[in-house]
Amino acid sequence: MRIVSGKYKGRRIHPPAGLPVRPTTDFAKEGLFNVLTNRIDWEETRVLDLFTGTGSMAFEFLSRGAVAVTAVDANFRCVEFIRRTAAELGAANLQAVRSNCFVFIRQMAVGYDLIFADPPYDMDELATLPDLIFASALLNPDGMFILEHSATGRFENHPRFVMHRHYGSVNFSFFT
Repeated sequence: MRIVSGKYKGRRIHPPAGLPVRPTTDFAKEGLFNVLTNRIDWEETRVLDLFTGTGSMAFEFLSRGAVAVTAVDANFRCVEFIRRTAAELGAANLQAVRSNCFVFIRQMAVGYDLIFADPPYDMDELATLPDLIFASALLNPDGMFILEHSATGRFENHPRFVMHRHYGSVNFSFFT
C-alpha cells in the first residue's frame, strides 16, 4: 500500500497480515482525489475517516494537507497500526480512535468538513449511513460526506446525493 500524492507521496505502508480490511485501490484513490482537488481547500479541512481499516485514506488526507484527521475503526489491531504509522511519519494531526463507527456517529458532536466512510460492502446498515451522518452533528453545514460502496449500492434518490463516481469495482457516492 502506498500514499499516492502530497507530502508523503510514494511512502509505502506495510500493514500486518491478517487485518480484516479491504484497502481502497490506488486507482480509486487517484480518481477520488482528482475530483476533490478542485472542491477542497485542504489547509482548512478537518476530516473524519470512518471504518478506516489500515488508515490508507486517512494518511492520504493528511498527505494532501488536511489540518486534522480522525480515523475510526472497531478493530484494535487496525487502530494500533495507524497510531504506529502516524508516529513514524510524525503526523501529530492524526487521531486514531477505536470505536464502533455507529456508536461514534451517535455520540460525537465535533464538526468535520469532510467525512469519508468505507464500510464493509455487505454491511446491512450501509444504506442508512447517509441519513445517520446528516442526522448527527458531525458534518459542518457546508461539509461533504463520501461513501465508498460496491456497484450494487444505489444512492441517487437520496435528497443530499450530489454525484457518483466509480473506478473499477470501487464506487463513491458524494453527499452535501
